[in-house]
Order: sequence, then C-alpha cells, then structure tokens
Amino acid sequence: MKDRRIDIIAFGAHPDDVELSCGGTLISLVEKGYKVGIVDLTQGELSTRGNLKKRKEETENATKILGVHWRENLKFKDGNIKVEEKSIKKVVEVLRKYKPKIVFAPYFNDRHPDHKNAALLIKESSFFSGLVNFKIEKDYAPYRPKKIFYYMQSYPFEPSFICDISQYFELKMEAVLAYSSQFYNPNSKEPETFISRPEFLNYLKARAEFYGFQIGKQYGEPFYSEEKIEFDFSPYLD
Repeated sequence: MKDRRIDIIAFGAHPDDVELSCGGTLISLVEKGYKVGIVDLTQGELSTRGNLKKRKEETENATKILGVHWRENLKFKDGNIKVEEKSIKKVVEVLRKYKPKIVFAPYFNDRHPDHKNAALLIKESSFFSGLVNFKIEKDYAPYRPKKIFYYMQSYPFEPSFICDISQYFELKMEAVLAYSSQFYNPNSKEPETFISRPEFLNYLKARAEFYGFQIGKQYGEPFYSEEKIEFDFSPYLD
C-alpha cells in the first residue's frame, strides 16, 4: 500500500473534540493549501445524548464543513483509552502511513480521563513511530512527526502560541453545531450534559474572543508546545 502523505493530523478522543478545540485552525490550514486529516480514537458511544448512527452522520457533516482531506476512526473503546502496546501500534500505523509533519492532540490535563490518556498515547506513539525496531503489522517505514501541539479542552493553560481564527470562527461553529445531538437544543428531551447547556456555546465564543484579544484579533485558538518554537519576525516586518 502506498503512503498517503498528510501535512497535519489532528487526533481527538471523541468525534467533535477536534471541532471544538482546533476547528478554526484546521479550516485555516486547509485554506492555505495544506493537507489536513483527522483521527477520532473512539466513536463516542458512552455519550449521554445521541447514538452511534447519529454521531456518524454528524461527524460526516462536520468533516465536510471543515473541508479536511481525510478522516478515520480507530474505534477504541470509549471511556477506556489506554496507553498500551496494541493502542500504540494502531496510532503508529496511522503516523507511518500518512507521515504528518505536525500532530495536534488533546492537552494532557483535562476533566475527561480519555482526553488525558489520549494526549499521552499520541505522545508515546509519536516517539515509538520513529524507532526502526518498533515493529507493526504493516510494512511502513519508521517516521516521527516534527512537532506535537496540544489544544485546549476543559482546563486552561498558558499558551505557547495562539492561532488567529477570526475569519474562520463562524465556519468552525457551524462544524461544531453539526453535532446537533450533543449541544443545546431547546426541543431536545434528552438529559442535559456539561456541553448541552446554552452556557457552553457562550463559553466557546468567549474563550475564542479572550485568546483572540491576546493577539490583537477577534477570535483565537490556543496551543501548547512542550518544546521551544523558533520565532519568525517576518510577519511583523513585511
């Protein structure tokens, strides 16, 4: 099987994680001509609202709105993401097959255990993916992404950088709201959850405004890097 090179892969523990946390950034990268993919680790089968069929339809709709080139689901058990050999090998297969230069992953401190474990799983898999003697079933060459950037979910952090998503915020929210079973719907009779309250959508906008203000823009998405990042003066000098 030939490699299908992708510039950026965003990993999410559940469908909608990526849209909520870095959807605007992904849209901007697609518009700039980069090849962008998404990998959902689980199908979100433990979600209080909706069902697997509905979530699949919602994910397909959101993916079209984002405009990414490819998306896949590794179908790990929801609520049970573990950093273990079989899980690492599945992620390594993705990394070696698509060879992303940049990986986006959940920040490693969060209220949801799956988000925390996904962060560690992606980090360890990215390391092992570059080892010649780490063997997987598929015969892909060893490969390691250049950078892992962590996106914000429930718990805030001091960002390493902030992406301007001002012109993409409305489209990002359209992708988020494609998951109609999960977010506020006054006509829904399903149980209320942390993200189904109207205040949650208000929070998403306020957070984007807050981080946008930090860089003199209308809306922004924050990211964290464990490694130092080279600074480029050219945007300020052009």
